[in-house]
Amino acid sequence: MGDAINPHLEQFARAPRRALFRLAGPTLLATIVQTLYNLVDTAYIGRLGAAPLAALTFSFPLFFTLVSFNVGMGVGLNSILSRRLGAGRREAAANAVLHGIAASLFCATVLFLAVEIFLVPLFSLLGATAAVRELACEYMRVIAAGVFLMFPMYAINSTFAAQGDTLTPMKIQFLALLLNLVLDPLFIFVFGLGIRGAALATNLALAAGCGSALYCLKTRSRLRVRPADWHFSPALVREVFAIGLPASLTMLLMAFYMMGINRLVAGYGTDTIAALGLVTRLDSAVIIPMVAIAIALLTMVGTFSGAGRIDLLRAIIRFALSVNIAFALICALLFFYCPELVLGIFTNDPGPLAKASAYLRLEVLSFPFTAITITINRSLQGLGLSLPGLVINLTRLFLVSLPLAALFTLVCHYDFRLVAIAALSGNLTAATLALLWLARVLKRLPRAD
Repeated sequence: MGDAINPHLEQFARAPRRALFRLAGPTLLATIVQTLYNLVDTAYIGRLGAAPLAALTFSFPLFFTLVSFNVGMGVGLNSILSRRLGAGRREAAANAVLHGIAASLFCATVLFLAVEIFLVPLFSLLGATAAVRELACEYMRVIAAGVFLMFPMYAINSTFAAQGDTLTPMKIQFLALLLNLVLDPLFIFVFGLGIRGAALATNLALAAGCGSALYCLKTRSRLRVRPADWHFSPALVREVFAIGLPASLTMLLMAFYMMGINRLVAGYGTDTIAALGLVTRLDSAVIIPMVAIAIALLTMVGTFSGAGRIDLLRAIIRFALSVNIAFALICALLFFYCPELVLGIFTNDPGPLAKASAYLRLEVLSFPFTAITITINRSLQGLGLSLPGLVINLTRLFLVSLPLAALFTLVCHYDFRLVAIAALSGNLTAATLALLWLARVLKRLPRAD
């Protein structure tokens, strides 16, 4: 289908670089909002005492697991939908939306049942005391019920993102966050529901977000989606899960890796653990903008791939890589020369601050390679290839970084900063693999006439 009769393609093809930033801006804000969502609960629950806060700490890996699968399913839908819209197949795209929502609800059901079955033994395995375990279960059982609101909301948000509208999902996320801010103190303190009240407030905020998403899908979506568009396709369901599940597992790998690193560094003392936590928080401030660019790139790569515009696809990947690498280098230089300045935002304790500054000067060497890996992983997802990201990150984290970190800390008893060198080795390996994988995939694509 020619460019002139495909308005979805035209919005990106006219000025691809400008379109990349236009998509990335609201995505960045929405990602920050999603990060703040967890901090809101922590801020309020922390006022209830040590036990509820400990319960929230034990609950976080489970909550992150739910979010990981939620985001992964959204990635799968975005990739499929953007390619169909790029090809001008609007009826097939509408059917894909309905399949994406249905697949997300199926995934939510499986996760809800898994939480119900394994919640108590899992918290016991993680070492929660009886009192903390009871509070954590009380919180997570309510949160787990919210997956039936969280998953379809994110699927619909991914539908808008695939159409080139990242502003609407951002507004929906803001609405849910603001409502959570208001409802949290009401349910926790005024109604006296404690940690369970925080979970209920979260679910009510998700309900408002899900309702808003459904309303926007009906009234604001350029792609009209009706029940009549549903034509069940097992192949389409498989495609959603084939892209979504590896993307979900890729996010989970990072959580398991951080737990392993924390365990290795724990023997170096409290200041060292605190220092590592400071650097991790700072890392997220660098990674979030790069992820926003990469998510915008996913939509554009899918669109150009579906439209057969391989010339634009190659150009936008090169541009996104240059943007993220440049950003990574700027951050690396700033953090290398002024580590105390940026870390001082989080603490003024001289012990952790000194250790974190020394560690950060080595950690920044990984930033450019992280930028390459993040950007290429999303590019490949846009092309419908989610498995490479899983393989690349599995290699980076568990075949290179974690074994080297264990060697340096447990066997050789080197300075804890060598963990940053282990991470650098993994990131360098991952970036090399990602570049080789992308080159191989692009070589198979037809060149523009």
